[in-house]
Amino acid sequence: MAKHKILVVDDEAHIRLLYSEELAEDGYDVITKENGQGLLELIETEKPDVVVLDIKMVDYNGLDLLQDIRNKYYDLPVILCSAYDTFVDDMKSIAADHYVVKSFDLAELKQKIASVLA
Repeated sequence: MAKHKILVVDDEAHIRLLYSEELAEDGYDVITKENGQGLLELIETEKPDVVVLDIKMVDYNGLDLLQDIRNKYYDLPVILCSAYDTFVDDMKSIAADHYVVKSFDLAELKQKIASVLA
């Protein structure tokens, strides 16, 4: 069976490293991106199965990127990941499949990824 591919978009290098190591250990192919520049083109070429998207990034708002993704790739699962739970009530965040508050314990994130791939 082909590996599922996960695209992690986060401006923090240690988060990208943590997620890619942990998710690769679980058998996923992981690609990372540090910002939203060229994001739709990357999705077009890499064809990820899931996007894990940070909300607060330098120069980029993940909620705006989510709208861009939804406009072009309506069925692509997107999991918003933020250090803040304040965005969970933001109207823009309802377009995401799931919302996870960042933690060094990736159990919740892994469970959400598994659920959108099921």
